[in-house]
Amino acid sequence: MDHLGALAFDPLLHRLLREEPIARITLRFGEGEAWLATSYEHVRDLSSDPRFSRALTVGRPVTSMTPHTVAPVGGIGRTDPPDHTRLRRLVAQAFSRKRAAELRADAEETARRLVATMVAQGPPADLAEAVTGPMPERLLAGLFGVPAADFGRLQTWREVILSSNHSQEKGDAVKAEIAAYFRGLADLRSRQPGDDLFSELTTLQSAGALSRPELVSLSVMVVLNTLDQIRNQAATMVYALLTHPEQLALLRAEPTLVPRAVEELLRFIPQRNGVGLPRIATEDVAVGDVLIRAGDAVYVSYLAANRDPRVFTEPDRLDVTRDEAPHLAYGNGPHYCLGASLARMEFEVILSTLLRELPHLRPAVPPERVRWRRGSINRGPETLPVAW
Repeated sequence: MDHLGALAFDPLLHRLLREEPIARITLRFGEGEAWLATSYEHVRDLSSDPRFSRALTVGRPVTSMTPHTVAPVGGIGRTDPPDHTRLRRLVAQAFSRKRAAELRADAEETARRLVATMVAQGPPADLAEAVTGPMPERLLAGLFGVPAADFGRLQTWREVILSSNHSQEKGDAVKAEIAAYFRGLADLRSRQPGDDLFSELTTLQSAGALSRPELVSLSVMVVLNTLDQIRNQAATMVYALLTHPEQLALLRAEPTLVPRAVEELLRFIPQRNGVGLPRIATEDVAVGDVLIRAGDAVYVSYLAANRDPRVFTEPDRLDVTRDEAPHLAYGNGPHYCLGASLARMEFEVILSTLLRELPHLRPAVPPERVRWRRGSINRGPETLPVAW
């Protein structure tokens, strides 16, 4: 799975979705086997079923994609209600649709300036380096309060933590470094608070609303996911449109389709390699013709669910006018992605800006020469050479 190119969909997920929607799997690291659900119905139901616990994964060497567990212990991704509900409530307002709407003007100005700088330097240009990479950094600096000078270190840590091509020792060492960084930043913000989410969380931690480990784990999740996923997904969306010129033509003719196009691109693009975080069954649960026993590990594939032919017409075809069932790219249930509204807003802004400012945007190299990331849990182009 590490070497799937461009927009190629994992053939194993494709087969399981159609032939064995609840299957037993063994991944590259960890121990034992796990169940994998791939159908839209099973993925939707399992991800919202309280009988499947994220918290019970702590301390268990579940078969996995990476040598270390990406989500930190005590973090929002590995808790269950009521702890999960408490943590989610603390940060939900910062990532609400209202906050996304408030930040949109800043995002539009940031995107406009990044594109203008790229144009001034002349073609060809690397869109990933010029626009989709710096865009989340600049918005995150204002929203979360991370100093701009620190993004170089954070990007280095991101590459290791979200990679499967290193030892567990290396992963654990980098996780310790980034945890120490956020503990130090919390100490600084306790003395010198700012008008940002991290300062708010530091104040809440000082008041006892969350622990220091919870503050650190929330920060790691927000920062690393934003830096990695926005860059990769935005660049992949642009690549998908450039390599589907009939779809790009539809958007150029009707820019109001951009929000719908973003939803379709989120459904269509293969955003990651393999699967995400597992859950543990707390009791015996019948799923289709399969009995999942208490204690069994279970994965769900949102990628596969988004290609379910029982839900989506011609699911392997990109169609920016599609109006069908909601995709599951941001998960489902209690662990639905907190940053979904902000991410959608950034994608809409990036695509709208490119359509408006660069009406003749085109690939600067043949599609097969675009380099894609290897050995990472998330997929995306390393570089995206474009001309206009």
